[in-house]
Amino acid sequence: MSNHSISTILDGLTSASAGDRLTLRSMLDALGERAFALGMLLFALPSCIPMVPPIPLISGLLIAVLAAQMVAGWRTPWLPRRLLDWSVDRTEAARVLGRARPFIRRIEGMLSPRAVTLTVLPGLRLTALALLLFALALLVAAPFIGQIPLGVAIALVGIGITERDGVVVIVGLAIGAVGVAISAGFVAAVVAGAMAVF
Repeated sequence: MSNHSISTILDGLTSASAGDRLTLRSMLDALGERAFALGMLLFALPSCIPMVPPIPLISGLLIAVLAAQMVAGWRTPWLPRRLLDWSVDRTEAARVLGRARPFIRRIEGMLSPRAVTLTVLPGLRLTALALLLFALALLVAAPFIGQIPLGVAIALVGIGITERDGVVVIVGLAIGAVGVAISAGFVAAVVAGAMAVF
């Protein structure tokens, strides 16, 4: 396990590859052996702030893929080559990471290995199953602000897994449960509205 802090690793992402665009492949390579957990954090960050569609949808899909692989017990993440070649503007990535940096650094100051059951196997698979549920809820979250509780929850769980801090994981799971309830309510309202129209 790398001794670098989470914020240091994420800060390094914007200089991880040449050019004006940052590929998904270079992001995962920079995360190294912590690619699963930090990948969750990285892909959740855009959903922690109001974002226009389809960014939350893309985040949810990426998180769902990683979570499913964690549930299956894969040691390293796998994504299709064409998806790995997908890229984002480096300036935009730096902006998102910059807005998230104070939050991450505050959390880092409180981290310590504790209540590790949910951060290591076999408990880790249960945590990954919850992450998969959160990712699916993210796909149908209300636009702009509905995804924020789920984004924060997934980010916290990713941080907790990375640092073997089960308390942070539990906090993330609790926030995620609220986010799932909000998304379920939004979907129910949309369905009820559609039924009333037709």
